[in-house]
Amino acid sequence: MQVTWYGQAAFFLEAPEGKVFIDPFAKMPARPGMVFDYPPLPRLSPDLVLITHEHFDHSGLEALEEPKQTIRSTAGRFETPIGEVLAIAGEHDDVAGTRRGPNTIYRFQLGGLRIAHFGDFGQKELRAEQFEQIGPVDLLFVPVGAGPTIGPEGARAIARALDARYVVPMHYRTPAVNFLEPLDPFLALWQDVRRLDAPGFDTGDLPEIGPVCVVPRAPLRS
Repeated sequence: MQVTWYGQAAFFLEAPEGKVFIDPFAKMPARPGMVFDYPPLPRLSPDLVLITHEHFDHSGLEALEEPKQTIRSTAGRFETPIGEVLAIAGEHDDVAGTRRGPNTIYRFQLGGLRIAHFGDFGQKELRAEQFEQIGPVDLLFVPVGAGPTIGPEGARAIARALDARYVVPMHYRTPAVNFLEPLDPFLALWQDVRRLDAPGFDTGDLPEIGPVCVVPRAPLRS
């Protein structure tokens, strides 16, 4: 399976079963002092789009060609072009969503891997019911940049709890974003870190035994 990171929490997954885009972003509205400057998304044609919540940097559906199906900021079990997708209700903050609203965790299988994408997860920890629904995963996309989401320790705890084989950090400070914390504190918690020289990778190139922290190169404007 080919995985491409476009910045923030935006990932494009391509496998024989189909193509999935998670959390496409839109152009940032004018906010003094805030920088969000990833390159615009290419006009991709996914079979399925998953949107974890309705903030601009996760819900830019208009940047893509119209998909066969979109699951947008909701919970439930859905039949999709790639099979069943489980959407699990969560919060963007640690005060029951009263500050930043809801956030959906997505769990599905693609390319022979069990995958979970945590969007802008901001809870203090996983609730027992969430943990039971997610179960063990092979490939975990988790925010690590603190601020509006969990930080390094919270992300590491989730990776351990889910027994994730490959962990891809997201939603952290890069040269394109100035309102999140940097990646290094999260990487310091790992023994096996694979820094890549491109924003994309093929899961077939990863070691079979984990846990491994996989760090694609941040996509930047030329």
